[in-house]
This record gives sequence, C-alpha cells and structure tokens, in this order.
Amino acid sequence: LDPPFNSNRSYNVLFKDESGREADAQITAFEDTWHWNAKTEQTYHDLVTLGEANVSAMISAMRQFIGANQMMAYLVMMAARLVELHRALKPAGSLYLHCDPTASHYLKIVLDTIFRPENFANEIVWQRTAVKGDVRRKFGDVHDSILRYTKSNQYAFNSVFAEPDGEYHDRFKFDDNNGRGPYQSAPLDSPNPRPNLTYEYKGYPPPTNGWRVSLEIMKQLDSDGRLIFPPTKDGRIRRKVYLHEQQGPKVPDVWTDIPPLQGSAAERLGYPTQKPLALLERIINASSNPGDVVLDPFCGCGTTVAAAQKLGRQWIGIDITHLSIALQKYRLKDSFGLDEKKDYDVRGEPEDLPSAQQLAHDDRYQFQWWALSLVKARPLGGAPTLSLPRFAGEGDAPRRVGAKTGKKGADRGIDGVITFIDDASGKAKRALAQVKSGKVKSGDVRDLRGAVEREGAAMGLFITLETPTREMEREAASAGVYHSPGWDKDYPKLQIFSIAELLTGKTVNMPPSSVTFKQAGRVKPEANEQPGLL
Repeated sequence: LDPPFNSNRSYNVLFKDESGREADAQITAFEDTWHWNAKTEQTYHDLVTLGEANVSAMISAMRQFIGANQMMAYLVMMAARLVELHRALKPAGSLYLHCDPTASHYLKIVLDTIFRPENFANEIVWQRTAVKGDVRRKFGDVHDSILRYTKSNQYAFNSVFAEPDGEYHDRFKFDDNNGRGPYQSAPLDSPNPRPNLTYEYKGYPPPTNGWRVSLEIMKQLDSDGRLIFPPTKDGRIRRKVYLHEQQGPKVPDVWTDIPPLQGSAAERLGYPTQKPLALLERIINASSNPGDVVLDPFCGCGTTVAAAQKLGRQWIGIDITHLSIALQKYRLKDSFGLDEKKDYDVRGEPEDLPSAQQLAHDDRYQFQWWALSLVKARPLGGAPTLSLPRFAGEGDAPRRVGAKTGKKGADRGIDGVITFIDDASGKAKRALAQVKSGKVKSGDVRDLRGAVEREGAAMGLFITLETPTREMEREAASAGVYHSPGWDKDYPKLQIFSIAELLTGKTVNMPPSSVTFKQAGRVKPEANEQPGLL
C-alpha cells in the first residue's frame, strides 16, 4: 500500500496543534488524514476502547507523546486501516507499506504493535529521485522507505535478481578453459551449526559449523568437477559457481536500480503519485506466486493492479475517488483489453438511479467525476502538473490525462472534456461536458451552447441527474450538427444525457477516436490473466 504521506509539507507544520479543527465539508481525497477533527477523535476513541490491548496502549501512549496534531491524525487513521489489513491478510502473506522519512519511524511502531516485532522483515530503501531540496544545510532527500511485514513465519518469498553489471561480472575471475566459462569461488561452510552435516571428505576435516551440503551432494559436486581442493588438508574445500548458470545478483534492501517516472515516461498517466511498474512488479514477484491475491487499498491510478494482472495474480484495488477508478478502467482496457463486468467487477459505484441520487446528495463532486466517467470524459483541473494548453492536446500530440482530485470551483460552465481526432491532419477536437445534479432548465443548455461556441469546441454534452425537459431537448437540437471531415458524417452538436439513460447503456454519438485519458501501453501478461475487483 502507498498511502498519502504528505512529503511535500514541512516537518514543523505537521506538528502544529490542531485540536478541535473541523475538516472542510468538501475535502480532497484523504486530506482529512492529516487533520485532527471529529472523525479522527472518534477513530482514536474506537481504537483505544474497542481495539486489542496492545494497540490501545500504543495509540494512547503516542497521543500523549505527540499530541493531537496532524501527525497523530495520520497515525490514527493509518492504525485503523492497518488493523483491518492485518485481519484480512493470509498467514503466508506479506504487507508492504510505502512511506517517506517524515513518518516511517512512527509507522514502524504502529506496525510492530499490530504485526508483532518478530514479523518485521525489511525496511527497503528506494532511491526515488536525484538530490533535491536545500542541500546547503542538510543531505539531499532522495529516498522513500518500504516497510515489509509478514503475517507469520510461513510467509511466501521468492528471491529477486537484479540485472548483472560490470562489477558483478568481475567477481567471476577464474576460468579453467574447459568450455564452462568463468566462475567464482564460493564457500561450502555452513553459516549455522549443522551437526548432521559434520563429516570428513577426502581427508579434509569439516568446518566448525559443518558443511552446507550433504555427503551425497558433495560427491555429486566432486564428480562434476565443481569442487576446489586447497593444497593442504587444513584448508577449506570450496565450490565453483559458474557465471552462465546465475540469474544475476540478488536484490538487497537498498534499491537504486528502479528510477522514478519522468514526465516523458511512456507509462506515465499524469497521476501525481504514480509509481514505476517495475517497482510493484518486484514486490509482487518477491512475495506472491501466480494465482495469489494482491490487494492495494490505496490503488490510485492502478499501478499495483496492472502489475498483478501482468504477473498472473488475482487482484483487488480500492480507492476513495471515482476519478481514480475511471482511470484504472481505461488502463486495464488499454494495457490488457479488459472490460468491466466481463473481465472484472467494480463495486461501490452507483448501479441504479437511487444510488446515483444518493451519491449526488452525499458528495456532488464525486458524483460529477463519476458521471463524467460514464461518457469517458476527463474532469477539468487536478494537479498543476496536468495543465494542458486550453483543454487538451492543442498544439501538442493528444494524450489521455487523469488526476486524483479534479477541480472544485469556477469552471466557466465546463466540467469535463473529451478529446478526439477525426481527420488525417491529426488536429485535436474537443467535446465539452457539463454535469448537473440539481434542478435543470433550458437556460442551462443555452449556457453550455455558449461555452462550446466561446471555446471553439466541436460538441457539447449535457449530463443531468433529472429527466431533461422537452424545452431542453429543443434547445439542444437547435444547435445543429458537427460534421466530421474524416468520417464524412454529421453528429448532433449538443447532446443531452440523463443519468438513467447512461446507466442503461446510452452512449455519446461522436467520432470513434477518443484520447481523453493518457493511454497506458499494451502489456503482455507473463501468465494467464486473472480476474480482479475494483
């Protein structure tokens, strides 16, 4: 899991006392994790009064030490989630928690309490970037931490190998010129006491702890010419390890060979916290086998889901925003050709009109982002790194883009955009989308028509929770048509969709080419594709 850890905030601000502060009613996903409010206080109360004794004592002591501030709020919300993840994890499972040095030391205390200290396996250091920050007064911040814990001592683990480099090849400095190639000399001493492997071989006494291999295997190595005998009997027999038989160096707990995603990376989807696919592949390969289940409770743009699918694992991805789920649907389609309901299920999205009405009542922004996903439109706004010339693709090669937060605020009457190409020139065209969750009237359609004309867009899409009136439909029809030069076909310039219609399968009538979201590259699975759940 890769929860938000607010690494862009200064450490001092994190510890500013915020007791009693209430969160904004419309709040960006997970922002409340970092503020002490009524919800945090209730979660803390439940952990102390209803949690296991060791968890109760730990979280209570940490509050006494840290205080009711942003850092403590984060730890409370994470502790509640980690308790549940520990419950759901199978005995052979492992948990990997990605964090940064701001909170890693506190999170390790939480994890030690929930998983027990003996189940701590590794603190992996991932060099995620080059030196940045103010290096005049401190060392540059270049790494994140990945804390690995197991459920029990029966955990699954597969050795992971790095690509061999020149230094690795230099270790294989011997060659008998017998056609087997270079080899290195490796010890046969057991690192731990092995009384049952204490035997003499060809006059050579056993090491203090015994041998690494049985007498039978020792004879096999000898007959195959893989033993190195010292000139005197008081020396130690060693074995030959041939370069051509090795997979490469085993990966240690410091990872410097997986670079972060650059802005121009082919797999980058425009998601602010996206991690490299290779990072998740390494983790999944190490602690699971084909057919196992991989869970990411903060799945964001779906890198864990994509890695699990590629490696033939079953998967479950969870995220709080409908925007993230929409981006993952496109990624699964682009990378693997997977379709919702046919190849995987999505739970938690509205499936009928009453549940859509409830979402609109609970959070109109989440409703807006979900509604836009029904027509495959990108919400406007989002992370600053996602800003594009005007709406999308003008003057640039068109690309699919997505963000976690979308935009809350003035939008000039436009909530989303679909970018498409429908002629040989490659020029990007735009269909502008507007979502209404309240009362609607014909004047709203006129406003969208004005926005389409003002922005020079090809088409406009009006999405409404309520049933559109006849006057609205007449207003849309009066806007005329958009003629596609590439398809030599007319499309209604303004189209109205009710949520009820979209839920029953109605689609946008527009040219086929759509590049709304930055497209994920096609991925060839390494094993049979597995079903999943979002």
